[in-house]
Amino acid sequence: MNARPSQICGELLAALGASEGRRRRRKRDTTPDAIGLTIKRDLLERAVAADPEPDEFEAWLHEQCLAAGGSEGGVRAMALSIFEEWRLAHDADAFRDWLARGAPSDDALSDEGSTTGR
Repeated sequence: MNARPSQICGELLAALGASEGRRRRRKRDTTPDAIGLTIKRDLLERAVAADPEPDEFEAWLHEQCLAAGGSEGGVRAMALSIFEEWRLAHDADAFRDWLARGAPSDDALSDEGSTTGR
């Protein structure tokens, strides 16, 4: 697979809909989850816009952590998650195919805020 980080990150953005759908149905306080998803969405959107070279993606993510005030905390956790998903997209054909199909999920939110069974 020769996909660029911007392509994979764009597809990962589509997959966030399922995470948001699951979060909204939980019966506990999901504020921490919402914060994490917001950080992840921001990092993914910046990766799409910056379009770093594949062999520089890990360093680009590290720079985002440093720019956020250090290499600890929520930004670091989400950057690590994104990098793991980037590597998984390269190593697991089934995951890559799922992303390329738009990350269909029964947990994804439709535009109206309800779930969809794509």
